[in-house]
Amino acid sequence: MSKLVEEFNDYRSKMNEKLLADNNKIVKRIFNLDTNAYAEGTLDVKTKELLGLVASTVLRCDDCIKYHLETSYKEGITKEEMMEAMGIATLVGGTIVIPHLRRAYEFWEALEDLKI
Repeated sequence: MSKLVEEFNDYRSKMNEKLLADNNKIVKRIFNLDTNAYAEGTLDVKTKELLGLVASTVLRCDDCIKYHLETSYKEGITKEEMMEAMGIATLVGGTIVIPHLRRAYEFWEALEDLKI
């Protein structure tokens, strides 16, 4: 299962490098804003990552869900905390997000297998 995480991270890194190398000022500023938005502030990083996870699930963005799952995992969020957040996302997003919930659960298990 760790292959799932590695493939996602490899592709994301490769494409981010290409996008940033294109030297588009708007894209660079959006990437920078995204990075800074999730930094420690009045809300801690864990809370911000869970907010990002819920929003990404409701918006049905699998890449965003994977990114926030991995960051949450690295920040020490437990499986129980992640699943409670995903429960809220499913409630807000409706049954249409259940396929994303399934893939999120699978990705979380892959993160656990890696023990990162």
